[in-house]
Amino acid sequence: MKEQVPSDLDYDATAKIFSNDNSPLKVVLLQEIQRYNDLLGLIRTHLIDLEKAIQGLVVMSTELEEIFAAIYENHVPIQWQFAYNSLRPLSSWVQDLAERIKMFLQWSQSARPPKAFWIGAFTFPTGFLTAIMQISARTHGVGIDTLSWDFNVLNYPEYNITNSAKEGVYVSGLYIEGAGWDIKNQCLVEAAPMMLVCSMPVIHFKPIENKKKVPKSVYVCPCYYYQNRAGALGKESFMIGVELKTGDVPLEHWVKRGTALLMNLDN
Repeated sequence: MKEQVPSDLDYDATAKIFSNDNSPLKVVLLQEIQRYNDLLGLIRTHLIDLEKAIQGLVVMSTELEEIFAAIYENHVPIQWQFAYNSLRPLSSWVQDLAERIKMFLQWSQSARPPKAFWIGAFTFPTGFLTAIMQISARTHGVGIDTLSWDFNVLNYPEYNITNSAKEGVYVSGLYIEGAGWDIKNQCLVEAAPMMLVCSMPVIHFKPIENKKKVPKSVYVCPCYYYQNRAGALGKESFMIGVELKTGDVPLEHWVKRGTALLMNLDN
């Protein structure tokens, strides 16, 4: 398993590349790199210690016994869940971790943010969204507390996005549970049979001033970090409310359905 653990992200090289960048996004990127490096370092330390304990070179502590038992049962050890919550089995979790690292590696090496952000890859998505708000507030010379989010679900696939959003950010990698999405009519619809969750198109998150009251034809859809909506280990799962058109039914219909957006799935 040690070979499957990705290499650390280069914090110092990234800080140097972005040395002239005063954007709040730089702060977010460096914080994410630090959190992931802390996690990767801990995983490597535990695996090395576990190897030594199995060989009889060091004493098998209670913590190492717990980690060994979790790995044996294909569970993520509780000690490795401090960075972000997940319900994935260990084998899937390690693959997902590698994909997360890949996104931040590409961002840090290219010195430019992605055209669309896989929001589920962030350990702290609300910090990322706050940074986007700060950029907009600075650009327009207004207080961040005067801004709200406007949401526009794109009707074309992510690979057709040629540039970053001029205002706000394109968010990818969201899933919807308890409903489906009608791309043509840009509204919620009943989920297809046997489909518990389905992928959402890219959503444009755009900060705007003086937002009007949400109409009854719009459902403020709760967006959770993962499928345990209550959260765990002292970390909340609820991230943000995303406004989606209700379609042919009243918004209460989707409330009763428990319709929600998810940043991460459990498999």
